[in-house]
Amino acid sequence: MQIQDLPYPDPGVPDARSGPRFLWWLFRNQLGGQLKSLAWGLLHFASVAALPFCVGVAVQAVVDRSGSRLALAGGLLVLACAGNAVGDTFLHRAAVTNWITAAARVQQLLARKAAQLGSALTRRVAAGEVVAVSTGDVEKIGWFVEALSRFTAAVVTILLVCTGLLVYQPALGVVVAVGLPVLALAVLPLLPRATRRADVQREKAGRATELASDTVAGLRVLRGIGGEELFLDRYRRASQEVRHAAVRSARMWSLITAIQVLLPGLLLIAVVWYGVHLARQGRITVGELVTVYSSVMVLTYPLRHFEEIAMAYSFSRPSAKRAAGVLSLERATDTAGSRTAGVPSGDLYDPESGLLAPAGRLTAVVCGDPDAAGRLAERLGGHPSQEGTSVLLGGVPLDELPLDSARTAVLVQDKDPVLLSGTLRELLDVPASGEVEPRRALAAAQCDDVLAALVQGSLDATDPMDARITERGRSLSGGQRQRLALARSLITDPEVLVLDEPTSAVDSHTEARIAQGVRELREGRTTVVFTSSPLLLDRSDRVVFLHEGEVVAVGAHRELVHSEPRYRAVVTRETDDEVGPLQADVLQEAVLQEDVVQDDVLQHDVLQELEEIEEKA
Repeated sequence: MQIQDLPYPDPGVPDARSGPRFLWWLFRNQLGGQLKSLAWGLLHFASVAALPFCVGVAVQAVVDRSGSRLALAGGLLVLACAGNAVGDTFLHRAAVTNWITAAARVQQLLARKAAQLGSALTRRVAAGEVVAVSTGDVEKIGWFVEALSRFTAAVVTILLVCTGLLVYQPALGVVVAVGLPVLALAVLPLLPRATRRADVQREKAGRATELASDTVAGLRVLRGIGGEELFLDRYRRASQEVRHAAVRSARMWSLITAIQVLLPGLLLIAVVWYGVHLARQGRITVGELVTVYSSVMVLTYPLRHFEEIAMAYSFSRPSAKRAAGVLSLERATDTAGSRTAGVPSGDLYDPESGLLAPAGRLTAVVCGDPDAAGRLAERLGGHPSQEGTSVLLGGVPLDELPLDSARTAVLVQDKDPVLLSGTLRELLDVPASGEVEPRRALAAAQCDDVLAALVQGSLDATDPMDARITERGRSLSGGQRQRLALARSLITDPEVLVLDEPTSAVDSHTEARIAQGVRELREGRTTVVFTSSPLLLDRSDRVVFLHEGEVVAVGAHRELVHSEPRYRAVVTRETDDEVGPLQADVLQEAVLQEDVVQDDVLQHDVLQELEEIEEKA
């Protein structure tokens, strides 16, 4: 695989049982690139290791006044330098290719996992952790996978040089053959401590990233409540903890580096001292002494790869563990599907809660526990419960459908949907049935003022569809972002649309018109709305009230207000004793000031509800 061929047609199925297994899986899937890197690495290191021999032959030729051997030494030097240049160039090229392709494979795997899990991913793994894995961790994993082949080439070169020195000059070769393994293994006792400190640094960095991500996401809310300085202080403390952990980790790696410099120096001193002693005795020539000395000095270069591979593994092992942890998450749904592809139709039924959403009708769900409502919405989207219970659509379990079919059948819009940057046309360019035009969806979601705001805020766009939306729609208000997200969901026109608090950030007047618009646009389609807004509840065909995760009441909004005290407490935010004059005064004031709605029909409904409350009081 070359960089120009990315992305992979299929990144494969990773071995996510542990971090080391995942690293080994990546290495095996890049075997061709690793072998290529190993071959160029051997050429490079062998050429570097041959230079001392050439220098030794040249020195001895000068001592012996042999012109032919000096010419031979010069030719060998030219070959060694050429091999060094070619090997180093293509080794770097192969190594970078392995690094980038390994990182790209991991990123594709993470993207595929995020697409499979959907919104369930951030419920099971913190968003900051996902960001850290897909950025910094991917780079560290690619580093280790790339460094492994270079390290292997360095090990093979060192073994060949030691063997050659033993044959070339046994007396000094023994000293080198014994000393080099000691140099290579001297840092091993320090590696566990260095690894632990690297783990601590990575953990603290992940926490700081998560805190920063959460702070940026909630910046508007923090400004509203004056909590900016509080979270800024928290991030400062987290940042300082990361800095201290990084310094402690760097100290350990500095010690390892110092040892890697000190011990080769001591070996060189020992070789020179013993070599001079042998030369005085006439047991070796000056050229042989220069060759052995130069070999030891040059071998410090491949020895550096022992330190690099140790550092790369120490940093990549926790990164691989975290990546494997994300990749090991499974959607209980059979993404391949045990049933043939196709979109079923019919009633939507959740066996765990008892929720039934009849086909072609607008069903409102009221749940006093937002967490329980979120879990139910997740199940309606095709994620079975912890007990393995799956939602049925037309009697067909969603987890038996292929993932594409399940997502075509049911669309769940979270209470905090995300708007990606780009033009409005790009935002609304989503997989859809083609039955709902963007203008109809925008009108149903009451986006007229949003379109006007986009045009006014644009420098060159006269058509709202060409106006650009900033990242996450930060230039828009919360209500405007919510309505654009609702329009995007309406355009898809799924068999079942599940909306979780779609109007929580809009005013009552707009909310009433949205309720009417959604009802008209989704006529004949199954729609489930999680809400506690009376305006939406009053426009629903049926209302389902859940208490402690189970359906306890079903009926029309007005019936439930009078017959179910728990429902009334959730919807009106009042207890049984408070219903009466207080609620009547609020509704009366709203109608008089026309704050609720200017629609005559809905005003009549509100006045009728007011009369019923006054009669009960």
